[in-house]
Amino acid sequence: MSWLRALKDTARTGMTVERTRLEPLVALRATAGLAVVIGVSLVLLGPGAAASSAFGAFMAAIATFQQSWRPRPVLALASGLTLAVSTFVGYLVGSSHTVLFLALLAVWTFAAGMMWAAGPTAGMIASGNVAIMLVTVTLPTSVPQAAGHAAMIAAGGVVQALLIVVFPVRRWGAQRDALADALAAEADYARRLRQDPVAPFDPAPLMRARAAAAVTPRQARRRPAELHGARGLAERIRPVLASLADPAVGADAEGPGRDRVRELLAAAGTVLDAAAHAIRHGEPVALPAPSLAVLKSPDTADLLTGAPLRAARRLSALLDDVLETAQPGSGRTADPAESMLRPTLPRLAPLVAKAVRAELRPGSPILRHALRLTAVACAGYLIGHALPFGHAYWAPMASVMVMRPDFSQTYARAVARFCGTLAGVAVATGIVQLVHPGVYLSGFLAVVSAGLMYVLMRTGYAVAQLFVSAYVVFLLGMGGVGWDQTVPDRVALTLVGGLLAMIGYAVYPAWETPRLRTRLADWIAADGRYAAAVLSQYADPAAARRSDVREALLAARDARVAWQDALDRAAGEPVRHRGLSRAAADEAGDALAALGRHAMLLEAHLPDRAHDPVPGAAVLAHALRTATEAGAKEVRERRVPCWDGVRTVLAEWDAPRPGVLRGAAEQLLGSLDEVSEALRP
Repeated sequence: MSWLRALKDTARTGMTVERTRLEPLVALRATAGLAVVIGVSLVLLGPGAAASSAFGAFMAAIATFQQSWRPRPVLALASGLTLAVSTFVGYLVGSSHTVLFLALLAVWTFAAGMMWAAGPTAGMIASGNVAIMLVTVTLPTSVPQAAGHAAMIAAGGVVQALLIVVFPVRRWGAQRDALADALAAEADYARRLRQDPVAPFDPAPLMRARAAAAVTPRQARRRPAELHGARGLAERIRPVLASLADPAVGADAEGPGRDRVRELLAAAGTVLDAAAHAIRHGEPVALPAPSLAVLKSPDTADLLTGAPLRAARRLSALLDDVLETAQPGSGRTADPAESMLRPTLPRLAPLVAKAVRAELRPGSPILRHALRLTAVACAGYLIGHALPFGHAYWAPMASVMVMRPDFSQTYARAVARFCGTLAGVAVATGIVQLVHPGVYLSGFLAVVSAGLMYVLMRTGYAVAQLFVSAYVVFLLGMGGVGWDQTVPDRVALTLVGGLLAMIGYAVYPAWETPRLRTRLADWIAADGRYAAAVLSQYADPAAARRSDVREALLAARDARVAWQDALDRAAGEPVRHRGLSRAAADEAGDALAALGRHAMLLEAHLPDRAHDPVPGAAVLAHALRTATEAGAKEVRERRVPCWDGVRTVLAEWDAPRPGVLRGAAEQLLGSLDEVSEALRP
C-alpha cells in the first residue's frame, strides 16, 4: 500500500463515527462524580483546586470505560492515585529546573510506553499520567500547593470509585454481555451449519467470555451463579455442533439423517439464543417448547447411528445443562474454589514487571513504541517552549495521547484529535463569546461537555475529542484563563503534537508486515500441537490428560488471534508485503482455520478412559507434531513447508481406524497441503 493511500485510509478511520450501544446511566454517574468534585472544590477551595480535582475525576472516569474486566472502582482508584503521584513528582522536579523536568519526562514517558506490555488499559492510564503531569506541573507555585493539587486529584479518583460502589449500574453487566455474546455466537454458528456444514467459527467471543470469567477472589464470592458454568458448556457445545454437521464424521450429506441434523441445529440455535437472552438480562429462561421437543425426539435413533447419534445425544444433554445454568435463582451455587482467579493489584505488580522485562529486547514493538514516544514527547516539549505560544504542554500532551504501538491507530488518532480539537474549540469559543460565562457557569459547561464525552466516547475518537476540547476550554475559563489565551494555542500546538507523532512513527516504525510470516509460523506450530494433543488421547485413553488438550487449544486460539490482529494491522501499513501477499495470507489463514476445525472434530469424539488405545494414533500424533514444528521453521525461513512425514504415516497406517479418525485424519493432511499451496510462489 502506498503512503498516500495509507494516509487516506487512516484519516477516514479516524473520522469514522460508529454506531454502538450507549451507556447513558454509566455516563451520568461519571458526570455526577465530576460535578460533585468541581462543585465542592469551587465552594470550599476556589477555582484552582477545582481544576486540579477535576483532572483526577475526569481521567478516573475515563479509566472505568476501558475494556477491562477488573472491578471499575479499582480502575478509578488506580487512575486517580497514579495521577496524583505523577503530578506531585512532576512539580517537585519541574519547579526547580527545566532540564531536570525534561529528564523526568523522558523517564516517565518511557515507562508509560512500556506499560503497554501489560495491556491497553494499563497503557492508557499510564499515557494519561504523562499528559496530566505536563498540565498540572504548571499550576501550583509551591510544594505545599503541589501536594494539595495532588491530593485533590486523588480525591477525584476516590469520588468516582465511591459512586461506582454506592450506585452500581447493571452489576456484572460486562461479564453478562461477554457470556451472552458467546452463546449467541454459537447460536448463529448452529444456524449457519444448516446451510454450510463446514462453516467457519470465529473463537473471539469464546475467548472474550473466558477473559471475563477470570475474577478476583472477592468477586468469586459474589458472582451470580448463572455466570459460573455456562461458558464451559459453551466451549463443549461448539465441537459437538461441528461434528454433528460435518458429513465427513457426521450424517450423510443428503437424506433423512441430514434433515434431522438440520432440525437439531435449528433447535440448538433457538435454545442458545434463549439462554443468551436470560443471562444478558438476568431474567428467567423462556423455554422454547418446539425446539426442546426436537432435541428430545425419540425417532432420532432411527435416523442417526454411530458418531452422529452420539453427537445428537451429547448436544441434547449439554443444552439441558445450559438451560439449567442460565436460570437465575435455580438453586445452583458458584464454588469460588473452581473459579479462574485474577490477581489483585498488589499481586499483579510482579507480573507486570515480568511482562515489561520480556519486552526489553531488540525488535520488540513495545520497546520501539516506548522509545518513539519518549523522543516525540521530549521534542514536543522543547518545540512547545520555543514557539511563541502559551500552554506549551499541549504539543507533547497531544503526542502522548495519540501515539499507539501500531501505525494505523497512531495516524487515525492524530487526524481525529486535530479535527475534533478544531471543532470543539470552535463550538466552545462561540459559546463563550455569546454567553460570557462566569466561574460557576464555566464549571457547569465543563461538566456538560464531559458528560457528553462519556456518553459518546465509544462512537469515535474524533467525537470524544470534540467534547474534550470544549471541556478544557470551559475548565480553564473557570480558572480565569480567557478563551483568546487558549484557543489559538491549543489548535496550533495540537497540530504540532499530531504531526510529531506521525513523523515519529514514520522515522522509527514498528511495521507488522515483515512479521507476518513469524505470526503464521506460530499459528502452524500451535495448531499442530493441538491436533497432536487430541490424537494422543486416542493413543492412550486411560493415561491421557484432558488438560493437555485444553491448554493446546487455548494456545492455538491465542496464536490465531495474534495472526489476525497482525494481518489487520499490516493491511493498513504503507509497506510492501515482503514475500507474503494478502491473497497468500488469506488462503493460508483459511487453511489453518480448517486444520484447527478438523482437530476440533476429533476432540468432539474423544474416547473415554475405558476405551482401548487406537493403534497408530501415537505415531500419527508424533509425526504431526514434528512436521508442524519443522513446517513452522520453514515458513519463518521463507520456504514452502513439506508434510511428507504425515503423508507417509497415513499411507502406512494399516490398522483399522474409527470412523471419526478415518475422516478427520485425511482432512488434517489436506489442510496442511493447502497451507503449502498458499505459500507456493
